[in-house]
Amino acid sequence: MASNTTPLWLFDLDNTLHNASHAIFPAINANMNRIITRVLEEGGHPSDEAAVNHLRRHYWKLYGATLLGMVRHHGVRIEDFLHEAHLFDDLPGMVRAERGIGRWLRQLPGRKILLTNAPHRYSRELVRHLGLHRHFSHHLSIESMHVHRQLRPKPSRLMLRKLLARHKIAPHRCILVEDTVDNLKTARQLGVRTAWVTQYLRGSQALLGHIGGQRVLSRFPGYVDVKVRSVRQLPRRLAALR
Repeated sequence: MASNTTPLWLFDLDNTLHNASHAIFPAINANMNRIITRVLEEGGHPSDEAAVNHLRRHYWKLYGATLLGMVRHHGVRIEDFLHEAHLFDDLPGMVRAERGIGRWLRQLPGRKILLTNAPHRYSRELVRHLGLHRHFSHHLSIESMHVHRQLRPKPSRLMLRKLLARHKIAPHRCILVEDTVDNLKTARQLGVRTAWVTQYLRGSQALLGHIGGQRVLSRFPGYVDVKVRSVRQLPRRLAALR
């Protein structure tokens, strides 16, 4: 670190650095639904569209990742689920993102870590396609989020504590940039500063259902230090994050 005041940035990927709601999330949800349908049918459970959608959303809200619910309650293998859920015919063609993201990231002082509940292969390909890989000193995907041999993705406090300890940084010097309010809430409880990116939330609501504090986008939760529409606004909001 350059000084005791230089921050460490933790950046989410989907719907924070790009518009995953445009095509990627719908494809992931369709892939997940196929997995869930197959698992429910094999277990002799109702597998109609309503039941499958409910289970996918329920596990996402309960655990922070549909994957965890499928592993814990249905015995699905982590590697198999991640691989099948992130199969795309043309990932580059599905990407929608603002131009100039790299320039805005360069304007933010301090190291930056990509912290995503997405799998490594997908997130690596996507970040390289966006030309942002050179801006991140570390890339932590969901496969890296194990604590005591248990998978602990965002919004896990244990995982965040482990990350802060590994990088030897006090929580107040760390800033989490996210679209998901549950992840921001947990981080703020640990003393991490928080920036809420909102520009893609309406699309994600249509896919995931109205969830918690995201039901009303005009709401400003107490655990959010800065609310921005786009990452491009962060350089102008640095004072509020310090």
